[in-house]
Amino acid sequence: MRFLRRLLAVFVCAIGLAQAADCPRIVSQSPYLTMALEWLGRAECIVGVSRYDSFRPALPRTGGILDPDAAAIAALKPDVVVTSDRADAATLAAAVPAGVRVVRLGGFGSMADTEAMLEDLALVSQSPEGGKVTRYRRGWFVLAKNSGARGERVLLLTACGDTPYSYGRRHVLGDLFFSAGFNVLEDDVAVRPLRAGEAFADLPALVAHHRPDIVFTFDRSTDDTCRAVLDPAGQRIIHLDGKNFLNPGPRLLDGLKELAAAMRHEATQ
Repeated sequence: MRFLRRLLAVFVCAIGLAQAADCPRIVSQSPYLTMALEWLGRAECIVGVSRYDSFRPALPRTGGILDPDAAAIAALKPDVVVTSDRADAATLAAAVPAGVRVVRLGGFGSMADTEAMLEDLALVSQSPEGGKVTRYRRGWFVLAKNSGARGERVLLLTACGDTPYSYGRRHVLGDLFFSAGFNVLEDDVAVRPLRAGEAFADLPALVAHHRPDIVFTFDRSTDDTCRAVLDPAGQRIIHLDGKNFLNPGPRLLDGLKELAAAMRHEATQ
């Protein structure tokens, strides 16, 4: 039923592409959308990607989410441009040639948001593998329930170095870990030198405030920093691969498998 509602929501866009070739020419303005298109069997439809995209290095670059390159996009003659819903609608309208469909997609708010993004992208790209989205919904839920979590209080950090960010329940990662059985601490904040109105001066202050059972990070390169900052307090730290967690979509399935393996390892320590 929900899929049918989303089908109606993008019907106008889809019907506009119906006259195009079986494989519409797609510009992907965000790496997570490129990954999702590949998973949906539409890699060959992508004719251009943003400057931040490392997944299709041979393709022309078309600027970024906030500053799309109008000349580069026009030269590719796309049928559709897909981008994040964080992109400014007016900026996009000025950068995309008349008659080209522009679709702004989410995915970062929750797992339901991610599912909706995949559904819409399947329809807009005329993917022959749209049925994957239903299997994705069932698959991630089963994997989440087998994570090995037992209600542990957790902080989800981008990293321990530079300016770490703590993901709360309003982010897809917070929702994913909550669904997996963890008690995700609600703060969704950047940790940086204290400014007026900010609650935490540094990472130790954030951790001391919440006293989590586990700190998860998604950047293995900051392992030494994490140990130096948090180990003296006896903090449990689990490092996970950001490539599996920081792009909403199919790679979250690999992330959940990695999470379950990490929790099994912890249980033996």
